[in-house]
Amino acid sequence: MRRAVIAACLLFAAPAAQARESHIRVEVLPDPAGSSGLIRGVVEIDAPPEIVWKVVVDCELAPRMVRSLKSCRVLERDPAGRWDVREHISRTGLLPSIRSVFRSDYDPPRRIHFYRVDGELKLLDGEWRLIALDGGRRTRVLYENRAATPFAVPGPIARMVLRKDVPEALSALRREAEARAK
Repeated sequence: MRRAVIAACLLFAAPAAQARESHIRVEVLPDPAGSSGLIRGVVEIDAPPEIVWKVVVDCELAPRMVRSLKSCRVLERDPAGRWDVREHISRTGLLPSIRSVFRSDYDPPRRIHFYRVDGELKLLDGEWRLIALDGGRRTRVLYENRAATPFAVPGPIARMVLRKDVPEALSALRREAEARAK
């Protein structure tokens, strides 16, 4: 929890490094660990955490919410719903598609920790945190991800793409969750 609070504070403390779209804040930094980028995002949504949760974990919906995602497929699932393993195929423009396979560990409706288990990405490790606001009527979503591409893409170019994709995905998450809440 402390890490998520620190991440949220950093987002609000560094306005020059943020993309903004009606209370969506995204920070994309060079990762000190050497990956392509460290991405942090925050958005507030007028929907309860349970509804936001359902949107975040909806694999079928994911390609419509993330512009660069061609497909999402659940490969393996815990019968109790505490984790799953997913495959994403991402569009990369002129480069070949990228396959990533990751495990998500669930603490519904508060936290998802995901990490690479296979695929072409060199690194994929992050989390979603859903924080109830206003007695559970609204949700603050904190997103953090470290990622590294399999290609020799200069860090500044990779971060430029993420600065566009992540705010769009958070905006789509908000639209979908708020529509479901009505």
